Amino acid sequence: MTDLRVARERMIRRHIEARGIRDPLVLAALRAVPREAFVPEHLADQAYDDVALPIGARQTISQPYIVALMIAALRLTPESRVLEVGTGSGYAAAVLGRIAREVYTAERNASLAACAERKLREQGLSNVHVVVGDGTLGLPEHAPYDAIVVAAGGPFVPPALLDQLRGGGRLVIPIGEEKASQRLVCVTRDAEGSTTMEHLCDVRFIPLIGEQGWQSADEE
Repeated sequence: MTDLRVARERMIRRHIEARGIRDPLVLAALRAVPREAFVPEHLADQAYDDVALPIGARQTISQPYIVALMIAALRLTPESRVLEVGTGSGYAAAVLGRIAREVYTAERNASLAACAERKLREQGLSNVHVVVGDGTLGLPEHAPYDAIVVAAGGPFVPPALLDQLRGGGRLVIPIGEEKASQRLVCVTRDAEGSTTMEHLCDVRFIPLIGEQGWQSADEE
């Protein structure tokens, strides 16, 4: 097996930096987080391929470039307070936790949440807090957030998440009228509550299930 540290650096240079991600905080976090710790053991040798990988429960760990793009779009600082919707494997939460002061991450699947929490603790990330629940409603008890990132595709931007976004904050989410494909957008909220939306790229995420998302994974 190729030395995974070498593979990690090669992935960052070829698939992240070479594609325009230059935020030094994001790059440093990607270098600090071992992606192989967040994928199934039998897929460890594929951890630094620039592809999504299955993690069970009909979910995936996202493509590294997309993780980097979404986090870079948030424009985080070391003082940022972040909400992530869709913990999944915990990898993106770990990258966020290497940058931001506080990260709250919501996962509807209790088994995935428990596994992600264990892996995050193994990485020493005590500033990342995993909560089981409907992420489309956010976590109002910890709001407002400087940044919100959603790792599943919804039919629209959940109003609850916008309400929990601080003035000047940024929200990155895949949205689309069909479950099979979405537009990755970055929504910026100004101090008066008005929003602007920027299209980042076209993506394919699993459905965002919840009260302010799709009602089920199979609903058409």
